[in-house]
Amino acid sequence: MKKNRGLIDLHTHSLLSDGLLLPSELVRRYEVAGFRAVAITDHVDLSNIDFIIEALVKVSKQLNRYWKIKTIPGVELTHIPLQQFSSLVIHARKKGALLIVAHGESPAEPVIKGTNRSAIEAGVDILAHPGKITEEDVLLAAKNGTCLEITTRKGHSVTNAHVANMAKKYSAKILINSDSHSPENIPSKVLFEKIAKSAGLSGKDIVQAYRDSEALIQKIC
Repeated sequence: MKKNRGLIDLHTHSLLSDGLLLPSELVRRYEVAGFRAVAITDHVDLSNIDFIIEALVKVSKQLNRYWKIKTIPGVELTHIPLQQFSSLVIHARKKGALLIVAHGESPAEPVIKGTNRSAIEAGVDILAHPGKITEEDVLLAAKNGTCLEITTRKGHSVTNAHVANMAKKYSAKILINSDSHSPENIPSKVLFEKIAKSAGLSGKDIVQAYRDSEALIQKIC
């Protein structure tokens, strides 16, 4: 099987939150699948943010020392009060999280209305599965440099077409991620591009999404 050299996935989960794999096994499986970079972005709120970041920073330093694949320690702020976004983004960065993802207003879960706006205003790097995101929020994301996610994750992916259309209309950055939780969730280039095309992205759009993932890594690392 042809390797997916150069691919990047900036939204994954280990067993430190609700994934099934140790961080090291998660990264190893991505390396074998041909990825050159992966971010581990476990779910956090005030109860576990310090523990998660400390653990991911520690393991990422070791894996980056010994393996070729780039491991990026991050977090996904998940189901938190809107008023906590700004302080938790600042706190996460101070603790060493290089990538901040927000759990957007997916139709698959009871996410608090206003989460998309609060996350963008707080300066998150990626707004994951933002559901039926409004024009105003997309414009703000474009202005602030927050990337909007096209996801391969079942349930969250039902609004991919809306996200892609709005992002293209208002020139917001789009990333293609997996939101991986288990070995079978680890994507391939074929899957990434199938999902992207089903959302209405052209070949040129997909190339730009890959470039924007690379640019984000260069910015945060």
